[in-house]
Amino acid sequence: MRSNMDKTKKSPWWWVPTLYFAEGVPYFLVNNISVMMFTKMGVPNGQMAFFTTLLYFPWFLKGIWSPIVDVVKTKRWWIVTMQALMTAMMILLTLTLPRPDASAIAGGQVPISMFWFTLVLFIIAAFASATHDIAADGYYMLAHEPSSQAAFIGIRSTFYRIASVFGQGVLVFIAGRIERGTGNIPLSWQITIGVAAVVFLLITLFHTFILPKPAEDKPRIESGSSKETFRELGNSFKTFFTKPGVWLAIVFMLLYRLPEGFLIKLCQPFLVAPVEETMQAAGERMIHVGGGLGLGTDVVGVVYGTIGVIALLAGGIVGGIVASRLGLRKALWPMAACMTLPCLTFVYLSIVQPANLVAISVAVAIEQFGYGFGFTAYMLYMMFFSEGEFKTSHYAICTAFMALSMMLPGFVAGYIQEAIGYVNFFWMVMVCCIATVIVTILARRRVDPDYGRK
Repeated sequence: MRSNMDKTKKSPWWWVPTLYFAEGVPYFLVNNISVMMFTKMGVPNGQMAFFTTLLYFPWFLKGIWSPIVDVVKTKRWWIVTMQALMTAMMILLTLTLPRPDASAIAGGQVPISMFWFTLVLFIIAAFASATHDIAADGYYMLAHEPSSQAAFIGIRSTFYRIASVFGQGVLVFIAGRIERGTGNIPLSWQITIGVAAVVFLLITLFHTFILPKPAEDKPRIESGSSKETFRELGNSFKTFFTKPGVWLAIVFMLLYRLPEGFLIKLCQPFLVAPVEETMQAAGERMIHVGGGLGLGTDVVGVVYGTIGVIALLAGGIVGGIVASRLGLRKALWPMAACMTLPCLTFVYLSIVQPANLVAISVAVAIEQFGYGFGFTAYMLYMMFFSEGEFKTSHYAICTAFMALSMMLPGFVAGYIQEAIGYVNFFWMVMVCCIATVIVTILARRRVDPDYGRK
């Protein structure tokens, strides 16, 4: 006779793909689509980069409130509730998105203050999305057997990446096509976010009825374990910061991706910026805002959001294969090189400003492949450093530093580009590669030669 627990189970094929697609869509909406949207709305790069970087804070801080998700209500309740909240935020974004004057958009003179309510909605969606991540990953481990969990690791990763293509590729392409057809930039983004809202509403309704209710998924606070949970959290922080080599590890986590931290905030604005070098008044001085490639929004959706994402995935896959054969220590140098040297493609694009889409696509693909390949070493290093009694908690702390490594350069990237122009900005990114080299030299000495090797 089947147990009551068995009766609540459904095949993971029913919910794993949609759950991890739902985990990815709001992340890319908040952190990637917002960059393109504010850029196309005429917000200067400095303000755009600073405020979209602020939206990343919930993922940096999510380890602080993760115990609440663990002890209050069920993981399923958190998933459905956060999805409903994110759907509501997308609907409100669609209905309340400001409509700047076309001349202000063309001149790149739209202040970010016009979008204060939009930013509030984005930050609420960001907190909901980060909380959803915590609940979804916990639920995944509760809702099916360990053997099934391992079998579906690839499935969940694949559908998260499909969400990336949908967010950075399909949605941006839709916005671009509407912009071409109507000439109305605000309307194009209203409709695009509306499409995302409809998709997310359907997913939320689906999960409300389809997600299994495993017996193990219950609020731990009822068992009086909340104090113990928070005590364990405190112990995990204490043991993390007393680990041998912790400060070197933190410096590595903050600086290994420094070039990409600057590049990622300005690559899409560069792709759509006008080809002619233009100037814009900023108080009493003039700043460089042009000198881009002048691509249409829909073309960026294909070049960066689709071809670039596929190259990024390919780089990650190849990186995993190489690391499993060489081990982390031997793989660190080639991966650090691939993290830094492909940034030269944007130096080339900014100097030559090619009109050939094939050349642009190849350059973006090379840079994204290199980033995906080099990022493998970063992930493996975090896992290596997290080894020990509090492996899960220590890895969560490492991911907080990973988020911080992208936030710190993101805050100032736009202002630096405005001050020195795109060509000099991308040369500065190359100078930042020195930091990657130095921390790789220092960190490599402490890595177990056999770690990561099959």
